Amino acid sequence: MAVANSARDVGVVIVAAGAGTRASGAAAPELNAPELNAPELKQFRWVGGKPMLLHSVQRFQERPDVAMVVCVLPRAYVGDPPPWLMQADLDRLLISVGGPTRQDSVANGVADLPGEVEIIVVHDAARPLVSAATIDAVIAVARSGRGAVAGLPVVDTLKEVGADGAIARTVERTGLWRAQTPQAFPKAALLRAHDAARRDRVSATDDAALCERIGFPVVVVRGSERAMKITDEADFARADALAPLPE
Repeated sequence: MAVANSARDVGVVIVAAGAGTRASGAAAPELNAPELNAPELKQFRWVGGKPMLLHSVQRFQERPDVAMVVCVLPRAYVGDPPPWLMQADLDRLLISVGGPTRQDSVANGVADLPGEVEIIVVHDAARPLVSAATIDAVIAVARSGRGAVAGLPVVDTLKEVGADGAIARTVERTGLWRAQTPQAFPKAALLRAHDAARRDRVSATDDAALCERIGFPVVVVRGSERAMKITDEADFARADALAPLPE
């Protein structure tokens, strides 16, 4: 991890407010779920030797330039977060409440960042195996005055398919990339993009799209297959296989 900047001017928002309905799991007693027999939240489940959310928190807190990591959780968990979060650096950890949409959750997390933050990184808790090199890359681009998205080029043949399952056309894949997180932006640009989206009542599936919408330049840096998004049950086994062995 190469961090040339000594100032703590990076704020990280980890979005962990989703219900994770496609990845079912039995409730674990140590999670203190607010409802008896409530399903365990995907972002609280273990993968690669620790809870999914804790992977990301600790990875970002390895960086000396990170001023604060804000975990955006479902409202029911904000007052009583999982006890394993106490393994993080508590001086650089805040809990924020999730909103009705991912976009609202990010905005809530951004609002809770300290004022000295100049670079904002947004990351999905469902990508627990993000590498230090990828984080370095997106933050370096943000420091240069642009937005950055981790991503991978599309290698499969793409088909546009109708409602009846019939193929309408083959889509040219040249220049197409799969967007991942983390995504990093100068603070002023991300705030402006979210303000414009609220004003115009526009929603997007990631923060890069909001920045693109206002004409702010965003580039893609190469991510990693290890930073896969854990969506369903099969993904947990794959992530366990990709995770490094515990030290």
